[in-house]
This record gives sequence, C-alpha cells and structure tokens, in this order.
Amino acid sequence: MIYLDKRKQQKIHNRKIDTVIYDGPSDTIVVEGELKDERFCDSHMYSGEVRPPFIVHHMIIRMALQLPELTILDIELEMPSVPHEACLQIRECLAPIKGMRIAAGFTAKVRKLVNRAEACTHVQTLITAMAPAAFQGAWSARIRTPLDPEIYAGMMRKLKDTCWTWREDGPLVAKLDGKA
Repeated sequence: MIYLDKRKQQKIHNRKIDTVIYDGPSDTIVVEGELKDERFCDSHMYSGEVRPPFIVHHMIIRMALQLPELTILDIELEMPSVPHEACLQIRECLAPIKGMRIAAGFTAKVRKLVNRAEACTHVQTLITAMAPAAFQGAWSARIRTPLDPEIYAGMMRKLKDTCWTWREDGPLVAKLDGKA
C-alpha cells in the first residue's frame, strides 16, 4: 500500500486535463479541452538557471463538432504557456484532423496524423483525452429533449465495447439486444 500524507509531503508537479462541452449553433457542440502542467518547486535548468515554480505547459484545444456524426468542423490550438518559444511553431498541427469523425479508431488515426515529429506528446494527450468527453457531451446534447425510440436505441448500440459494462458479452448489451 502506498502511504501519502498530503499534509506533510510537498506537491512537486500537477497535470490537469479538463474538457467542457458547450452547446453550439444548429446541431453542433463546441468541445474545449485544456491541459496544464504546473511545477511547484524550483527547476534547475541545463543552462544553470534556476526557475522558480511555474506553469510548464498550458494548451487549449477547441473543436466544433457536427451532431450526430461527431465530425470535426473546425479545430484550433491555443498555447498560453509553453516551455520554449519553438513550441509555438506547432499551432497548426491539428489541421489534418479537421473533417474526421470521433469514432472507433480515432486515437490511432490522430497519433498517425498528429505525430510527435509534427506536434508533441502534450497535444496528442489532450486531443485523445477530449474524444471520449466529446462523445459524452454529444450524448448529453442529444438527450436534452425526448428522442424517437429507434434513434435512442441506435445511440445505445454505439456504446458496445466502449467500456467494461458495455462489453459485447456483458449484461447491458444483452439487455439492449433483447437477450436479457
């Protein structure tokens, strides 16, 4: 068992990833994801400089998605804080995924199109963390009003194999398929 007494142990680093979904115009949602890495201790740099605590990375990705397909209509990357000025050169690295759908295989496609040679691991981490949240947000947007039972059932089928409880041989899928 790992013992952690937060009152006595100093926090040295924190990564926060936050995703918020907003209602957009005519069957769209706007997904905003934010990644922030913060150091809470001095950092001894290779140059000999000692940097006091600071925000290492602060990145914000916004994407407009068409419902119900979850097609990326537009996407942008904002970088309020980066460790090196050269990091800002990747601001357009997400352009190749414009027009993609958030669906099975999304993470693998993103890793191929937005690879570390043209972007960075932090952008990859944030965009791939946003995808499941976008799916949940789209679900929330769709069920704010009653849906036709067939449309609702179709949405439910998209949950197959998205997690343990919705696995193909699990009780929820059996119930959905009328086998339970």
